[in-house]
Amino acid sequence: MDLSKLKPASGSTKKPKRIGRGQGSGHGGTSTRGHKGQKSRSGYSKKIGFEGGQMPLQRVVPKSGFKNLNRVEYKAINLDVLQQLADNKNVTIIDLAVLIDAGIASKNDKIKILGGGSLERKLDVKAHAFSKSAIAAIEKLEGTTEIL
Repeated sequence: MDLSKLKPASGSTKKPKRIGRGQGSGHGGTSTRGHKGQKSRSGYSKKIGFEGGQMPLQRVVPKSGFKNLNRVEYKAINLDVLQQLADNKNVTIIDLAVLIDAGIASKNDKIKILGGGSLERKLDVKAHAFSKSAIAAIEKLEGTTEIL
């Protein structure tokens, strides 16, 4: 085999359409843009959502609902997750740093502890919010809850 004899497989390469290289090329003159009209001009760019003059869908569909600007978004964590974390890492104090280290939360998350699952060991939990059932379950085992 000789490297000078190598060539691409048939049909794998395609010559590009050379636009604006004179009338002899077959793509000269209007350069495949047609005659006149907005799309034939230089600098043309279509606005996102433009539907050819028809009223765009985002303007036709009515606005609905309410978006509360003051809503606080919490990362919900159940008690069974805390129990599993306490068993795996062998910790009794669970705070934001422990949750971040375990990959359960990120540093900008606000944490809310929910009462799903059950606890079997005394834990001191620090979070941004607690549900009533979570507080009851933690304090039943003589653990403490602290709001950050």
